[in-house]
Amino acid sequence: MFESKLLVAAIVGKPNVGKSTLMNRFIGENLAIISPKPQTTRNRIMGVLTVEELQYLFLDTPGFHKPKNRLGDRMRRSIIDSLDDVDVILFVTYPKEDLDAIEIELLNMVKARETPFLLVINKSDIAKDKEKLGLWEKGISKRYGFFESYSVSALNGENVDSLFDGLEKFAKEGPHLFDEDALTDQPEQFIVAEIMREKLLNNLREELPHGCAVYVEAMKKREKSDIIDISTVIVCEKKSHKGMIIGKGGQQLKKVASQARADIEEFLDNRVNLSCWVKVKEDWRNNETAINEYFQGFN
Repeated sequence: MFESKLLVAAIVGKPNVGKSTLMNRFIGENLAIISPKPQTTRNRIMGVLTVEELQYLFLDTPGFHKPKNRLGDRMRRSIIDSLDDVDVILFVTYPKEDLDAIEIELLNMVKARETPFLLVINKSDIAKDKEKLGLWEKGISKRYGFFESYSVSALNGENVDSLFDGLEKFAKEGPHLFDEDALTDQPEQFIVAEIMREKLLNNLREELPHGCAVYVEAMKKREKSDIIDISTVIVCEKKSHKGMIIGKGGQQLKKVASQARADIEEFLDNRVNLSCWVKVKEDWRNNETAINEYFQGFN
């Protein structure tokens, strides 16, 4: 009999409901990038947390939506694949009276797996009427047959501990899959590229960042030094977009790179020399070869 336990939990929902914020709250690290713009998460990102004999694996998934291009198709497949071989599914939404059509489509896929699925109404901090919030939670939970339901605020931590504590019963005996100090299954290059993409999302106007991909071209620590040299490439779809990313006199790109470097240095616990290049690949989101090259965020 194993003394250790393992819990694999998929976190699913529409774009912008706070799935990444919830996973970051669970593991206590800003692992998944955060942006107020929808469809920030493109990849399935695993967050790892080990608490004594129990190891938690949280799968943060892209927001479920109707795809408009081949990249969207890839993201949708990533969500569906993440529903398999997990112990529990956290279905995240926000305060409202009922689920909408796209959420019901996703929920039907969840139910087909015959895996315990929990309702998580996130952003409870924006609900002015807590009594009404409670009625909405009970109504949705009963209407769609959720195993359990929780109202939480991943942003400020409200009731997240109760949700976290409620997950332990779904754990199964078995060996841990990662070292106890591991945070993710992704390589450092992926996280570095995601940090850069987060800064693009937060600094550029609404639609432009969604046509951007970022990957790490080279990453190497200098000999006899604590400096890591990192070369990143930002890919956009139009020449006009390249000019917007670089900005007048290169100021926009310098701003993005400066913000990214600070977070990358904190993540790597090293000084970083960061270089950024911008190139154009027209309509790359509908190009399977380009998606395969850029989608994972690194070469």
